[in-house]
Amino acid sequence: MSKSIKGVADLEGLRLRLCDADGQVVGRFASQIAQILMGKDKPTYSPEKDDGDVVVVVNAEKIEFTGRKWDKKLYQWHTGYPGGLKERTAKEQLAREPTKVLKNAVMGMLPKNNLRRSMARKLRIFPGEDHDFVGHPALVVHQMPPRTLRDKGDVFVAPEGFEPFNPEVYWKKLKRMEESNKIKSQRKNAGE
Repeated sequence: MSKSIKGVADLEGLRLRLCDADGQVVGRFASQIAQILMGKDKPTYSPEKDDGDVVVVVNAEKIEFTGRKWDKKLYQWHTGYPGGLKERTAKEQLAREPTKVLKNAVMGMLPKNNLRRSMARKLRIFPGEDHDFVGHPALVVHQMPPRTLRDKGDVFVAPEGFEPFNPEVYWKKLKRMEESNKIKSQRKNAGE
């Protein structure tokens, strides 16, 4: 397999970071990727140099938004013709182009200067598990920091005969709160 990557001039001293987007929140994940692309995780970081690593993202179609952003967040553009303002929700954008949602988020977090284009060339996003860099000698799996959920108190116990307005969201939140309570109780038991 070729060691060169199209669009990247020099691979000397660079690693290929493999990041899995499965279950990651878009904004948090994009900020981590942007820091790697800028090279802020290296001791040799300098804002006027493009020393960031190449980032390979897999499972971009399994990325998540928090809250109601799937329906509320809009991607807008203009065709250039009168009345040509177009828009799509995040759900529609993910169905049409799964990689575009994450790419837009990362591009918004990169510096707005001449280095932005060269940093963006180092970002390779794939919608599924398969990617073009299997077996590359410089490929390193990058472990994202775990997402921490804040403590919202005890789990709400619904009265008899309670029907939630949106059952899908209700059961998802209830499950997440139960998991966080389990983790808290495990930490208490480990500390005693």
